[in-house]
Amino acid sequence: MEPLSARGLPRLSWIDTLYSNFNYNTDGYEGDGAEDGKSQDGSETLPYIDESPTMSPQLCAPQGPDGETVSPTPPEGLLAGGDIEKGLEMKKLVLSGFLASEEIYINQLEALLLPMRPLKATATTSQPVLTIQQVETIFYKIQDIFEIHKEFYDALLPNIQQWDEKVTVGHLFQKLASQLGVYKAFVDNYKVALETAEKCSQANGQFQKISENLKVKGPKDSKDCTTTVSMEALLYKPIDRVTRSTLVLHDLLKHTPKDHPDFPLLQDALRISQNFLSSINEEIDPRRTAVTTPKGEARQLVKDGFLVEVSESSRKLRHVFLFTDLLLCAKMKKTAVGRHQQYECKWYIPLADLTFQTLDDSDSCHSIQVLPEHEIEEMKIKISVLKSEIQKEKKAPKGQSRVERLRKKMNEQESWLLLHSPTIPFRIHNKHGKSYLFLLSSDYERSEWKESIQKLQKKDLQACVLSSVELQVLTSSCFKLRTVHNIPVTSNKDDEETPGLYGFLHVIVHSAKGFKESANLYCTLEVDSFGYFVSKAKTRVFRDTSEPQWNEEFEIELEGSQYLRILCYEKCYDKSMLNKDDNEIVDKIMGKGQVQLDPQTLQSKNWHMDVIEMNGIKVEFSMKFTSRDLSLKRTPSKKQSGVFGVKINVVTKRERSKVPYIVRQCIEEVEKRGIDEVGIYRISGVATDIQALKTAFDTNTKDILVMLSDMDINAIAGTLKLYFRELPEPLLTDRLYPAFMEGIALSDPAAKENCMMHLLRSLPDPNLMTFLTLLEHLKRVAEKEPINKMSLHNLATVFGPTLLRPSESESTKGQQITSASDIWSHDVMAQVQVLLYYLQHPPISFAELKRNTLYFSTDV
Repeated sequence: MEPLSARGLPRLSWIDTLYSNFNYNTDGYEGDGAEDGKSQDGSETLPYIDESPTMSPQLCAPQGPDGETVSPTPPEGLLAGGDIEKGLEMKKLVLSGFLASEEIYINQLEALLLPMRPLKATATTSQPVLTIQQVETIFYKIQDIFEIHKEFYDALLPNIQQWDEKVTVGHLFQKLASQLGVYKAFVDNYKVALETAEKCSQANGQFQKISENLKVKGPKDSKDCTTTVSMEALLYKPIDRVTRSTLVLHDLLKHTPKDHPDFPLLQDALRISQNFLSSINEEIDPRRTAVTTPKGEARQLVKDGFLVEVSESSRKLRHVFLFTDLLLCAKMKKTAVGRHQQYECKWYIPLADLTFQTLDDSDSCHSIQVLPEHEIEEMKIKISVLKSEIQKEKKAPKGQSRVERLRKKMNEQESWLLLHSPTIPFRIHNKHGKSYLFLLSSDYERSEWKESIQKLQKKDLQACVLSSVELQVLTSSCFKLRTVHNIPVTSNKDDEETPGLYGFLHVIVHSAKGFKESANLYCTLEVDSFGYFVSKAKTRVFRDTSEPQWNEEFEIELEGSQYLRILCYEKCYDKSMLNKDDNEIVDKIMGKGQVQLDPQTLQSKNWHMDVIEMNGIKVEFSMKFTSRDLSLKRTPSKKQSGVFGVKINVVTKRERSKVPYIVRQCIEEVEKRGIDEVGIYRISGVATDIQALKTAFDTNTKDILVMLSDMDINAIAGTLKLYFRELPEPLLTDRLYPAFMEGIALSDPAAKENCMMHLLRSLPDPNLMTFLTLLEHLKRVAEKEPINKMSLHNLATVFGPTLLRPSESESTKGQQITSASDIWSHDVMAQVQVLLYYLQHPPISFAELKRNTLYFSTDV
């Protein structure tokens, strides 16, 4: 955010300039360029204080051309002789205008306070909208500011009503100025308040609705009862008020005789106000620009974000700004060290000319190059290693310089990931020109951008053509107006920010209400990982209903995740709706919502129930969290019956088989009808279905084959994963775990080959046979990667931590695990690499392995 400043104008003449530009009316000051009146949405726009692209505006006292603070003393003889009476009349007009604007300001503060009390009251209930801390952060000092101005207004009003030349008001302004310390506290917290409000809106539909529709009462004598204003606009009002109060003091002094009792008091109030403004060097985000639209209304920034554009068949990271009448695509210009960053406009489209390309607009399609999945996964592993190294170096006595180097490297790698991971196409088209293609990481983002643009297009928009000067002013203002302050990578975040959750999130999607008509409905679940969102689960399609009852439970793996998203779709069976980009039928998004994963709420053993509101639709769900170390903790088994939680050699001996029956049957069913399923083994199966299959295998139900043929394929894949996870000892054994870790770390290929093959020979026969059977199956699944989107690396990520896991004593030996993210980077990364090594290896034969046992020591 940029700090706010007054322009440097010639000594004292700036008073006249400002006075001619700003009129005191019921809306406060109204600028002729910025039109600080009502915008389209009823909120007040902000004056555009600094148009220079190289100047960083400061919230400070007015200055003369030589840089010193302008003296509050008016020129000698300004109110000499007969001008005194006229001056006092002007003083009354100034005060009357200010009083009217003070009434509006109090109403605005009151509108902010109205939701604060119920939000605070519900914070201590079982279903809070916000936490107490969030409420206190967003509404910090608003109550104090309200009380200060209410008291000031109540004291000033009778003085204006019973006006005469002896009336004194200086003491009221002096007292008001002496309370500016409250504003300092508010300004210091302003950025955090805005960010907290924004995050809470994204995470909670109920709060979003509240924050977008605050009702501000009009003046007592106004016909308009209320206007609707956003919380963001109201939170800026106290910032704006300080600068306005200072301008008023200048004008009051200008029209107050020197021998009037008010003069020294107003002079003192102005001195305090100027010192206060000069002392603040906070960055304040006006979030609006004063450039006007063709209809003469103030152009406002509605939304912005970093998107990947496909330009000339290569990916470019762009910062995209959606204004009330146009979409602007910019890139950050490289500037000399110490100079302010600037934007360069690549292109813009007036919203009146913008359309979304239909699926058959293939004549202008860009080619989308998608990197192999394993390259993306390998980069994640590198980033995890760097995160771990940074944590270690922070604790080292002289590690700070190395930390900076590692951070720089991590920034480069995360930026690469941000550029190459998105694959979902978002096309926009200029009716009178070119088409453009963006790639997004989630259907959620695509839907958000589309909805925001379509909402603005419902208004009576006119096409606009910006001159080069207008475009330069607008583009230079983008840096000041941006809401996304940095590229969303870890290295741009504060160290204090939450690292997210590592482990397993259990989610039950219960039901949904609010659909206007019956449809074929399903939900998908997404969580964030490495800065972007990944789809993790999908409910079954509930056919021809307006009140689907899914009641399906999923287990989702979290890798530093902070948010859960639920998207509700209507299933489309019309093959004419095939998307040429990915050969998939496009289903219609009915609604979407997001909740923040609060570690404190989720870490209890009980289910936490919640509701997401999306476009009038309410989806009810429950969730609970299990940390990674707890979820994969193996307990010694005394159980001899059944198959789950029983040693693999006990099961194979009882069955008189080389590979457990459950493994063979699940693999067979997946290969029969699940090998083409998108996200097989990655997408979670329904927990109740998995439990039913577990019980059937444990009790050796005769109908097991019928159950398998009828069951959802993701549930069967989930049952196989659960079997390996619940083994009392991982398939590749506790004893050999340290050797696998050492073997995969060898850099010489021949030595690594010898070691890794020797370790397989060292496994008990049932473990080895089962492992080789699973290995060949996963290779067959990966052969269908173009269809099922599951690469060898994807599969290694899913199965590695389950098949290979340190014993409790081993995980704490020789290394100090300090956080959940360390567990990920130390253990899981290596486990994935071990399985990937065998998956990428030519076919391994059990007989061949055993035959070579005698020769191991002589192999080179």
